[in-house]
Amino acid sequence: MRVILVRHGQTDWNESGVFRGRIDVGLNQNGIKQAELVGEALKQVAVDAIYSSPLSRAKNTAAAIAMQHDREVRINKAFNDMNFGDWQGLTRPDVEKQYPDQFQVWLTAPQKTKIPRGETLAQVRRRLLSGLASLHNLYPEDTVVIVSHGLTNKVLLCAMLGLYNEHFWKVKQDNAAINVFKYTGQGSKVFLMNDTTHLRSVGEIVEEMKEIENPIG
Repeated sequence: MRVILVRHGQTDWNESGVFRGRIDVGLNQNGIKQAELVGEALKQVAVDAIYSSPLSRAKNTAAAIAMQHDREVRINKAFNDMNFGDWQGLTRPDVEKQYPDQFQVWLTAPQKTKIPRGETLAQVRRRLLSGLASLHNLYPEDTVVIVSHGLTNKVLLCAMLGLYNEHFWKVKQDNAAINVFKYTGQGSKVFLMNDTTHLRSVGEIVEEMKEIENPIG
């Protein structure tokens, strides 16, 4: 099964650094445009099915992709965002102030974090892999689009790369990023990660490459 894994477009809470989790925050104007650009980028790809997290920021991004393929968006709770429990709706400074010890664990050893009334990364990983396996049973040789969230995409990509959850912070996921991997049930291979070239001009990409090549200036 070939999987095109997409992160939803931008929301206002992405911009302000609020822990979103299961709170249903919609796309902002920039996020709506990003979703349209993802749809354009995938227009020429043969897609057999499109699945989404139940949250509107993912569903609406998936809808922009589905519009290019005459496909329906199917909801799968396995790809929902992480339940951040008591942290949901709080900004990073709020969490750092109210839960200082747990927040430091989150930054340094995310796999050990236990958020009050929330999920652990291990629980997130189990449901993601269960959802992925169920799709593989339905589409063993097909191309499936999954639209999910930054955190869940990072956890799933770690699994596809053979990395444990402690490597979570080593994976980056921008809004409206595209990832591509092949999943067989016995193994996986990642072909593309955090591609956002469809959101930027060639000039922006060239300038970014210069900064990477000359990090000190």
